[in-house]
Amino acid sequence: MFLCRVIIFCFGGNNRPMKKIFLTLTAIIFALVFALSMTACDMFDNRVDGNNAQSCSEQDLPSQVVRIHIRANSNSEVDQGVKLLVRDKITEYLSDVLCGCASKNEALSVIQKHGSRLKQIADLTLKINCFAYKSAVSVKKEQFPDKTYGEHFFPSGVYDALIIELGSGEGDNWWCVAFPPLCFVPDGDGETVAYKSWVKEQLDKIFD
Repeated sequence: MFLCRVIIFCFGGNNRPMKKIFLTLTAIIFALVFALSMTACDMFDNRVDGNNAQSCSEQDLPSQVVRIHIRANSNSEVDQGVKLLVRDKITEYLSDVLCGCASKNEALSVIQKHGSRLKQIADLTLKINCFAYKSAVSVKKEQFPDKTYGEHFFPSGVYDALIIELGSGEGDNWWCVAFPPLCFVPDGDGETVAYKSWVKEQLDKIFD
């Protein structure tokens, strides 16, 4: 009602100054509304683009990293124990030979080149600890579930991986990231990830 009276007052009769003021104010209001609408749209688009970029980065991870999977012979305490001993020896060796690899393809090439040596390390660890069974080492594509290491989330998917089976390979397994060597700097039981500067640099490149 008040607005109607203002409009009648401004446009009634010959009140030209008020008409001019009213039209000016109306134009300003429309301009402000338009500007606010555009700003809101830009903020929404940026947020959507950011989410899409993050999603694409996560979906692209399988094409940029190499996983590692060590399967125990069984779930007995001794078999699970030697699995961790093999893990420690294998990751210690890989930490040296993979250091400096700049890409997934380079890392895969190095792993395949050292495949026989990795088997020797695993078999020797089993033999020293009085286990009759041996290991099988291969590099192939394998499905991995979701996993978070520190601040980095690795979605489920098919990854190129170094697979080491001990004996029958039917026991619980240990798996992590071989390149960048995310789990080759263990702390305590090896499940807590400690970062080296080079590893962090490689991960930052992948997640950027």
